[in-house]
Amino acid sequence: MKPAPFDYIAPTTIDEVAAALGAAEGDGKIIAGGQSLMPMINFRLVKPTIVIDINRVAGLDRIELHGDRVRIGATVRHHMTATDAIIRQHLPIVHEAMHHVAHMTVRNRGTFCGSVAHADPATEMPMMTRFLDGTVIAYSQRGVREIPAAEFFVGSLVNSLEQDEFVIGVDLDAMKPDAGWGFEEFAKRHGDFALACFATTLRCVDGIASDVRVGMMGVGETPLRLEEIEDIIEGTDVSEPVLDTVADRLAQILMPNTDIHASADYRRHLSGVLAKRALRAAWSRANHERLQAR
Repeated sequence: MKPAPFDYIAPTTIDEVAAALGAAEGDGKIIAGGQSLMPMINFRLVKPTIVIDINRVAGLDRIELHGDRVRIGATVRHHMTATDAIIRQHLPIVHEAMHHVAHMTVRNRGTFCGSVAHADPATEMPMMTRFLDGTVIAYSQRGVREIPAAEFFVGSLVNSLEQDEFVIGVDLDAMKPDAGWGFEEFAKRHGDFALACFATTLRCVDGIASDVRVGMMGVGETPLRLEEIEDIIEGTDVSEPVLDTVADRLAQILMPNTDIHASADYRRHLSGVLAKRALRAAWSRANHERLQAR
């Protein structure tokens, strides 16, 4: 199917982008990698009057460390995120997650921030943004607006951007040097959307778990941060009875959809299996880091 006619421009500054998007009055679309947008345009699921290409805007293609936060610019490709030294050192769980993202051709063109803006609840970048207390940096003619990830993801493919705002970057919490991490994702084929995914980071302090974070995707209308599960694990020795409690509680609180790929019951069962694997890996890494620091 062919797309409906639209205009195309490629500004060179964020102010020019903001002006063009504002002038479109809700009928403009931003493109960086286009891996989600172009199929939607080709199928006429969206019919923008103008597509605004941000790839010529200088300074949006960087990954930078600012104190204890890592900023990923709007035109940073998946491949760069997967191979960048800052990501590998300060966000090893993101480094691992990126290897589950689609296929090489998509990774070479798609962008981290574009995926966040697309807000698909079964993809890795929105989940990492929610899980790592991310902040979405939005820009418009009114200036910069920082949107916490907890407020950014409204529903499946729905975000809280105003119609004249676009994403110029995403900030993520850098992990503590002694943090362990676990990332377990299951898809029918490598690179497909996840049926379920469980991510966690934690530290081992005097033999008990501390600073526990838990995130999931593929089992809700948005990426999830599960504080209730974090509270179950915090202050424990992450033993098998604790893991059983986590799996049982996940089966009670998760409300995944049934679709052609899997039933809700299968996704709940899968969540418990992935949670146990991820938590064991995180606890093992946390203990290794603690012993290495002695």
